[in-house]
Amino acid sequence: MKTFRYIALRERPELKQAAAAWFHDKWGVPEDAYLACMDAYLNGETEYGWYLCLDGDRIVGGMGVIENDFHERKDLSPNVCAVYTEPDCRGRGIAGTLLNFAVDDMRAKGISPLYLVTDHVGFYERYGWEFLCMVRCEDRPEMSRMYIHR
Repeated sequence: MKTFRYIALRERPELKQAAAAWFHDKWGVPEDAYLACMDAYLNGETEYGWYLCLDGDRIVGGMGVIENDFHERKDLSPNVCAVYTEPDCRGRGIAGTLLNFAVDDMRAKGISPLYLVTDHVGFYERYGWEFLCMVRCEDRPEMSRMYIHR
């Protein structure tokens, strides 16, 4: 059985460039946008972190915490963003472990609650997230689900 390692990017800052490229590949958001957020975190300008799951040196899962995940409700902040697990590693609890890791890390820094926008129903509830409301995202005409973790 594989043993995955879960880290905050501050534990391995040398992975910043690879992580930004990985997230860009998954979500299409410009790599520079990820780098800017990661630099702010690594330089101590924010406590909003970036979290990775590693299989050896391969990034197999990741997520971040940012001010706003491209939605109109600026008052619902900070937001978990870019949650992704590589297809060949799904079904092993990686996303759930990353979510719990981030919630615990943010709570230890006095940051709670957290919010996230998703179209998934049933997944986030398993990890203590509650449906809060519908929100409009910047790039889509339809409404998306907003969740909260208290």
